[in-house]
Amino acid sequence: MRLKHQQTFLNQLREITGINDIQVLQQALKDSNGNLELAVAFLTAKNAKVPQQEEATYYQTALPGNDRYISVGSQADTNVIDLTGDDKDDLQRAIALSLEESNRAFRETGITDEEQAISRVLEASIAENKASLKRTHPEVWSDSPNPYDRKRLENCPVGLKNVGNTCWFSAVIQSLFNLLEFRRLVLNYSPPANAQDLPRNQKEHRNLPFMRELRYLFALLVGSKRKYVDPSRAVEILKDAFKSNDSQQQDVSEFTHKLLDWLEDAFQIKAEEERDGEKPKNPMVELFYGRFLAVGVLEGKKFENTEMFGQYPLQVNGFKDLHECLEAAMIEGEIESLHSENSAKSGQEHWFTELPPVLTFELSRFEFNQALGRPEKIHNKLEFPSVLYLDRYMHKNREITRIKRDEIKRLKEYLTVLQQRLERYLSYGSGPKRFPLVDVLQYALEFASSKPVCTSPVDDIDASAPSSGTITTQTIPSTTEQQGPSSSDIPSTSPIQRSVIHKPFTQSRIPPDLPMHPAPRHITEEELSVLEGCLHRWRTEVENDTRDLQESISRIHRTIELMYSDKSMVQVPYRLHAVLVHEGQANAGHYWAYIYDHHQRRWMKYNDISVTKSTWEELERDSFGGYRNASAYCLMYINDKEQYLMQEEFNKETGQMLVGMDMLPPDLREYVKEDNKRFEKEIEEWDAELAQKALQEKIISQTPRVPAASTAPVQAGDPEYLEQPSRTDLSKHLKEESVQAITKALAEQEERSPEAVMQMVMLTPNMQGIIMAIGKARNVYDRCGPEAGFFKAIKLEYARLLKMAQEDAPHEHDYRLNHAIVYFIQNQAPKKIIERSLLEQFADHNLSFDDRCRNIMKVAQAKLEMIKPDEINMEEYERWHQEYKHFRETTMYLLVGLELFQKKSYMEALLYLIYAYQNNKELLSKGQYRGHDEDLISHYRRECLLKLNEHAAALFESGDDQEVNNGLIIMNELIVPCLPLLLVDEMEEKDIIAVEDMRNRWCSYLGQEMEPNLQEKLTDFLPKLLDCSTEIKGFNDPPKLPSYSTHELVERYARIMLSRSRTPADGR
Repeated sequence: MRLKHQQTFLNQLREITGINDIQVLQQALKDSNGNLELAVAFLTAKNAKVPQQEEATYYQTALPGNDRYISVGSQADTNVIDLTGDDKDDLQRAIALSLEESNRAFRETGITDEEQAISRVLEASIAENKASLKRTHPEVWSDSPNPYDRKRLENCPVGLKNVGNTCWFSAVIQSLFNLLEFRRLVLNYSPPANAQDLPRNQKEHRNLPFMRELRYLFALLVGSKRKYVDPSRAVEILKDAFKSNDSQQQDVSEFTHKLLDWLEDAFQIKAEEERDGEKPKNPMVELFYGRFLAVGVLEGKKFENTEMFGQYPLQVNGFKDLHECLEAAMIEGEIESLHSENSAKSGQEHWFTELPPVLTFELSRFEFNQALGRPEKIHNKLEFPSVLYLDRYMHKNREITRIKRDEIKRLKEYLTVLQQRLERYLSYGSGPKRFPLVDVLQYALEFASSKPVCTSPVDDIDASAPSSGTITTQTIPSTTEQQGPSSSDIPSTSPIQRSVIHKPFTQSRIPPDLPMHPAPRHITEEELSVLEGCLHRWRTEVENDTRDLQESISRIHRTIELMYSDKSMVQVPYRLHAVLVHEGQANAGHYWAYIYDHHQRRWMKYNDISVTKSTWEELERDSFGGYRNASAYCLMYINDKEQYLMQEEFNKETGQMLVGMDMLPPDLREYVKEDNKRFEKEIEEWDAELAQKALQEKIISQTPRVPAASTAPVQAGDPEYLEQPSRTDLSKHLKEESVQAITKALAEQEERSPEAVMQMVMLTPNMQGIIMAIGKARNVYDRCGPEAGFFKAIKLEYARLLKMAQEDAPHEHDYRLNHAIVYFIQNQAPKKIIERSLLEQFADHNLSFDDRCRNIMKVAQAKLEMIKPDEINMEEYERWHQEYKHFRETTMYLLVGLELFQKKSYMEALLYLIYAYQNNKELLSKGQYRGHDEDLISHYRRECLLKLNEHAAALFESGDDQEVNNGLIIMNELIVPCLPLLLVDEMEEKDIIAVEDMRNRWCSYLGQEMEPNLQEKLTDFLPKLLDCSTEIKGFNDPPKLPSYSTHELVERYARIMLSRSRTPADGR
């Protein structure tokens, strides 16, 4: 185990400092007595000396360490002594202090520095989770109080809650959980029988409780009825194992290594208990660890070592695909000496002798920038296959692989020569500008073939210029057009001054005798014939040579690609099981995982609590790199021939496949049942609460109203948007004036539109339409009575509303706001719903302006009473009116949001626009005409976030503590919670670009110098900003809406839409 830790430190030093000389790294580690920080200081100090050759220790094989890592988001201690200067006393003091603290800590706790580093991360995660519960500022988003939103869908995998910078935990645990053999090992693990005598040491004190919590967590992932489960208890166990005060975000490869180490220790205890005289087998070692043979030469001396490996590290920089990375990792230095007795060069080869069933590649995407003094992420594109054949790296195939490698090397050398030759054809010339030779010859041919001209271009222009005294205003600009000397000031004897002045807009035509292209001055037919023949022949030769070179290059590429495709080299297939993706920079980021469902044959994306179906195309985009800041950080392949790895369990008696709770041991089955009972109780309490509210509302709605003076029955439960003036609100004088005004307008100005007439009176649009219809039906009413007048009026009103619903309204008007029935017609509501809604309008008790109105109102009320309960579905009726109310609320959210946006009150506008977008999206999911223009709301929501982001960034840049805190509050409480809304729909490219812009704005600070407190706040904040989770959390209480009458709503809507058309959008 000590050898493992030494190799870990060597790999860390190599990654952090960029120094690859194993002897230098070993010497630095030795001089620092194993202290990693001091070793880094030695290697990065300005005056650090490279150890002399005679001081170097004996060459040791460079193990591909299975535990190399880069700490993501680590913080520099402000009290660290400066080791980059020339003061040796500081250096000695730092070494002594570090060794004293390290030795004292180890004596007191028995915990290594490496383990303490992990402790810092875990404690930070727990602390952040607890702190988030104590925040004084209200969060925009929170977990939905509705348990149905947190209920697991049938056959859908369970997610893991991010309890504070623990996306790395979720990504690794889900990848291992979906490895069925690993899942079985964990679920069926039973503590040692002598557990009561434990803990015997620090490891057992840590590992056995962690195994218990991991079993519980896996059991919940199998059988929970929750959409996602909380892993806090498992993380708490990890945190409790160590004591520290630092904070950083954990790294996937680091955590994976430590997790497997702890599991290996836990299973080793069990294996030792159960052994019968034989060497115990550890299932974790059998599953994840393999062996390779290192053969090499050091100064003419051959060596050969067999080593064990777990996670296999691969460099990314400079390689285009996984095989290139592996080839580079398997060969180090000059290896010709392996086949020659005389060479003194040093180098080594690695050959796999035993591959693990689960092979994990750790992609090193971080390098240390010596100039900036910090790690940087490598965003280069690196491709990897879904099926990886490893035959070429096996020791048994070393002879044939060496032959093929030599052949590939020869082909690549030949390929380089061909590409250089092709480049000479494609970039011809000796100057800075180069062109394809084929084009050069073609241009020469076109020049030679042009019609000869007999004069120089200068003489040609001079001859066509008018003489002095005949210059017109067309050729010389007048003084009114441009300031300059007049024609009288130009000397007539200067030929240059007499040149024609071409003005681009007033004289755009080319003179008819001016040639389109330059041409030879003199050329004979014989010269032209010879030249054309030569140019044609040369061009054909160049085309043929270029084509031959391109075909040869393509053939060589194809030969190299197929070099290992013969049957003997495709016998060791490994299928891609999981890809762990990191998005962000070296100092901060977010992790998620793509995991292959081997039974459904599809990819799934595990992003904390969100588990969704995915595709290989999406995986490529997010994992290969070169797109945004996301790229694969860890690849998990499984042996495609080892079926047991992904094989389901079957009942030994019935032969049926075990699913869900049936695959759990009895103790875990009971544990999950208890948790499910708690969740079911939560649902029951929620249902009871809703039922109580519904009962109270029903009782209130059925309470009889105070009877009005009219004898007509009162309609209970009218939708509140159908507002009507009460009898107490309108005086008799106002009513009489209104009716008289309408009647007079109808009689005198039949040609005016009804809407224009209604502008004169203070009535709601609903009431206006009814009174107008009654006024138009007065002749029928007078001749045939109230019932005939009613039928005429309701027919006229319906025709008016139908016309409004069918015509194209100006962009500033939305007739759906004027009347619910327009909304119903446009959305094809059932005919009976529309009829009853219109009938209730005519039956309204407020329609008692005069005898004619009252009589028609009574007819309508009688018609309503005649409708039988089974003739109309009242639930559907209420549902349509409730939806229209929802539409009006959405309009008000949009309206208030746009008004606040125009006032530059972006913080207040944001929440209104978010609710407008979410409500509108829900409406549009039911029909095209049920909501507003989605692009419009999306644009202003996006612009609001961008402007707030810029404001927050400006506050952060100010450096003032209060300003910085205000900026981060804006980000944490407004912008970060809203980002999932912009990322949830990947088709909305503008939203995705906006999110990238906002993230890049903050990531740009990583390369800048700033105060330590700002750096600390930035490092703490960036992981939240870079979290790619698209899980949309529930809203807190929505913002309050003002109370608008229909008149006010229509008027304000028109005003804001008109102002939009006058102001050009400054969005994307």
